[in-house]
Amino acid sequence: ATRLFLTLRQRFCTIPFWKKANGPPPLEGLRVLDLTRILAGPHCTMILGDLGAEVLKIEQPLTGDDTRSWGPPFISGESSYFLATNRNKKSVTVNLKHPKGRDLLLDLASKSDVVIENFRVGALDSMGLGYSAISGINPRIIFASITGYGSDGPDAHRAGYDVMVSAEGGFMSITGTESGETVKAGVAVTDLATGLYLHGAVLAALWARERTGKGQYLEVSLLETQIALLANVASAYLLAGVEAKPMGTAHGSIVPYQKFPTKDGNIVVGAMNDRQFSTLAELVGRGDIAKDEKFRTNRKRVENRIDLVEILKDAFLELDTQDWVEKFKKTSLAYAPLNSVKEAFEHPQVIHRKMIEEVQHPTCGSLRLPGIPTKFSNTSATVRLPPPLLGEHTNEVLKEILGYSDETCQQLKHDGVI
Repeated sequence: ATRLFLTLRQRFCTIPFWKKANGPPPLEGLRVLDLTRILAGPHCTMILGDLGAEVLKIEQPLTGDDTRSWGPPFISGESSYFLATNRNKKSVTVNLKHPKGRDLLLDLASKSDVVIENFRVGALDSMGLGYSAISGINPRIIFASITGYGSDGPDAHRAGYDVMVSAEGGFMSITGTESGETVKAGVAVTDLATGLYLHGAVLAALWARERTGKGQYLEVSLLETQIALLANVASAYLLAGVEAKPMGTAHGSIVPYQKFPTKDGNIVVGAMNDRQFSTLAELVGRGDIAKDEKFRTNRKRVENRIDLVEILKDAFLELDTQDWVEKFKKTSLAYAPLNSVKEAFEHPQVIHRKMIEEVQHPTCGSLRLPGIPTKFSNTSATVRLPPPLLGEHTNEVLKEILGYSDETCQQLKHDGVI
């Protein structure tokens, strides 16, 4: 009885390590000058902001980030798209085409650790705001550029957006139905992954600066990110000359590893090795197929994919999704019901892991946003600021960081600089 009590207490009463974190955010004291728009750049800077960096989002007066107008849906006039990737930032409006706007940005850059931008190739250089200009006044600056295709080469000056690059970079050709109809992914995977790659590169450059005392220039492009993301599909082509094709939810090298219809919905299951396949076969009441020479090994299962999938389809149609879930819970097999977005956010594990954050917004009131997926035991990643209103922090930043007076700020506004 004592052992049972201790086991239950450990399972249900132990406070998760990440809920004990009470130290300052890991990037506290780091200042990021964010000159990006749309998704890849804002996603990168939001991650840095979540980790504690002070992010100054530089926006064009009156219009701001393009995504401020993307909708519906809008919440109290604010685009839900913009709200998704711009928390933990301060919005500062600056007209970079005005000479005083250029000087203002250089002032901010001189007091920053990182600059991240996604202007067209060469645009900031032509305005006197490129890496050479900024590193000249701040040699420790980490200056990062996001482009569609890279800053050199035959396509350097092309505009690049997620869906076009996913098409050109091979991703769309392997995403779609088994009949061969290609589709785009449900979210902008290429953009998001570019932001993820860059946030890691920025942290690496900051660590290098600790050793050398010098900043440096970084670059990431959507195309190069997309090529890197091809992963095993890339190696199959480069090493064996095998080109992948759309397979719906199925996997080219593992069978079964896909969605199956149930009596009332769908379930996704996979058998990563022969032992797991044997367990799965017993679970669905077809233990005989694990002994069948056609299916005994994964190589054989891949070769006889059509026959095996048909057998499993028939088996899974026998029960409702939840009945299958209860059966799978008693095994060590990987499984998942196919949830809607609503069902995903209502998932008990999602709620337990605090993957919904609430923050107060000045016009929208209480906002529910996706939480922070990384958890720390000492330092804490937190949502400290709601996505900003356009120019909400302009005067605050100019006065507190640059020491501008109220009169100076008023004059800059009168001149169309801020």
